[in-house]
Amino acid sequence: MSQDLIIEMKGIKKSFPGVDVFDGFDFDLRKGEIHCICGENGAGKSTLIKMLSGAYTPDEGTIFFDGEKVTHMTPHSAMQIGIQTIYQEHTLFPYLTVAENLFVGNEILSHGIIDYRKTEQKAQEALNTLRSSISPLDIVERLGSGAQKTVEIAKALVQESKVIILDEPTSSFSQGEIDYLLEIIRELVKRGISIIYISHHLEEVFKIADRVTVIRDGKKINTYAHKDLTEEQLIRDMVGRDVSLFYQRERVQLGDVMFEAIGLKGNGVKEASLSVRKGEILGVAGMVGSGRTELAELLFGYVKPDEGEIKINGYKVHIKTPRQAIANRMCFITENRQISGLFLQHPLVNNVPIASYSLSKTPFALPRDDAELTESYIKALNVVTPSIYQLAMFLSGGNQQKVVLAKWFATKADIFIFDEPTRGIDIGAKEEIYKLMVELVKQGKTIIMISSDMPELIAMSDRIIVMRGGRLVAEVCSADICEENILKHSIGGGN
Repeated sequence: MSQDLIIEMKGIKKSFPGVDVFDGFDFDLRKGEIHCICGENGAGKSTLIKMLSGAYTPDEGTIFFDGEKVTHMTPHSAMQIGIQTIYQEHTLFPYLTVAENLFVGNEILSHGIIDYRKTEQKAQEALNTLRSSISPLDIVERLGSGAQKTVEIAKALVQESKVIILDEPTSSFSQGEIDYLLEIIRELVKRGISIIYISHHLEEVFKIADRVTVIRDGKKINTYAHKDLTEEQLIRDMVGRDVSLFYQRERVQLGDVMFEAIGLKGNGVKEASLSVRKGEILGVAGMVGSGRTELAELLFGYVKPDEGEIKINGYKVHIKTPRQAIANRMCFITENRQISGLFLQHPLVNNVPIASYSLSKTPFALPRDDAELTESYIKALNVVTPSIYQLAMFLSGGNQQKVVLAKWFATKADIFIFDEPTRGIDIGAKEEIYKLMVELVKQGKTIIMISSDMPELIAMSDRIIVMRGGRLVAEVCSADICEENILKHSIGGGN
């Protein structure tokens, strides 16, 4: 093993029943570098992380850490030798203070009891290193996502970690939080800590990576130095096909207006009127906090509007609850599928039929009908799963999103509200979601799509409305749709 390597994996093989994930896989991490790992959902990234963090044991192969062969690694022993994994979902104790979280399981004792003064002092030192304004006495539950991620990194510092693995750390961050986290990572590297950084956000990869390894189907496709990397090559390696195939959708003939909202107010929305035609994808743009999701909640009846009305096919309808929205053939694919889209600890056969129950003529669930319904949609949407009895939590992000779609397709909806439809899923899965959306509009369905992904908005939308400060401030028609026009209105340059 080279002296400049902190981690080296050789000939790694890992299988699960019926699935070979890795076979002869090699990977290395240099001391003081940021090594980004890219790949589609299901490529093997999560399995790789779990082997390095001790959650999984390789079937074959060898792992070296700082020149020493590692055997029988567990999560505890991984942390002891200096590997700290920070997962996409927060793993902190919400009702404890920041200081208590930093030292939980590794408490500073004095005469057999916790020394809170020294604990807070050490916690403050770690936070100062990260140039954070967080107080050691802050209750974690009251912190935002970005601040909680900072606490998790501070925890790695107090444990004197040599390697920090960050798994999709910015999936729910604002741009300011992303920029701050990237600065923290650069500071960690200056201190000699090595970083493994996993992200679907390629712009982040290009900002911070020293090297990038692409994984596809459990195989290392390529490892690039930053200077040799291009976005086109990276995407081509990830998906196995040319980048020019992405973000090109088939256009369809638009029909009559299907859905209208007139003068909606409430839930932070100050004024909103919009209309969408059959076969149309209406994009909704705006900065974080502009009121996009709040508007969707009004449209779907999650929140009762203070003023305004909704019309479907020209007729005024009363939508004060999600049940009324579903009865009017509407559906809402929320931005966080794991919190509000799925019952993660239940099988697919419990997830897919759930929204349809509100339309059922019987108050009872019919297991045979549920199984047939689930089988049909899992097959139609090409959900990769061993069976309809697989727990939703064990599917990849892209397949979870397809299960959410299956749930709503089963309601026979005509009007679809998508809030960040491809957040947190890989490029290949995005393409599948886009194809499903295009198939919907070819059937004459109507789509309202909220997205922060500018290429997605531009490629998929027939028109784009822009929100700012709780108001609809602009409409950008097809001929004028471009990033400059959208941003101009989003940040206030359009008025």
